[in-house]
Amino acid sequence: VAGRNGGIDMLCANAGIFPQARLEDMTSKQWDEVFDTNLKGTFHAVKAVVPYLKRSDQGRIVLTSSITGPITGFPGWSHYGATKAGQLGFMRTACIELAKYGITVNAVMPGNIITEGLVGLGEDYQKTMAASIPLKRLGTVEDIGHAALYFASKEAGYVTGQTIIVDGGQILPESLEALA
Repeated sequence: VAGRNGGIDMLCANAGIFPQARLEDMTSKQWDEVFDTNLKGTFHAVKAVVPYLKRSDQGRIVLTSSITGPITGFPGWSHYGATKAGQLGFMRTACIELAKYGITVNAVMPGNIITEGLVGLGEDYQKTMAASIPLKRLGTVEDIGHAALYFASKEAGYVTGQTIIVDGGQILPESLEALA
């Protein structure tokens, strides 16, 4: 990628899987698979791109975390939530370590976004979740992309170690009560 494009200025670490498994039924293999993809994958992607970003005049790293884990919990996703909370801990340290190179590290924290994974949970789930969100809709990948583009922009050059929650108001107390 760097050779074809004359370098790398930005990484968006966006991998995430969330196979549902309740804690009492979850296997170590399921736990490890989610950690390997979501958290270890983030580490490897960031580590691989840092040498290129150090040569850039505007190095940017944007992680895709989630509201699940750092802010809320969700039944069947303890492994997913743990990895997404872990990404924020990783971000907070990485932004300090990489600041001396002018590299910023931030995270977007989506709520329920229409993706292949969410569609796989079924139409009833989607309708229930959309009804509980103050904006009365699920988010789109474009909603997340706009937040990531801000973090990747020149305008965000003095922003590091920060998060943007993109959830349509899902984490507001009234929304969480609707799910109880």
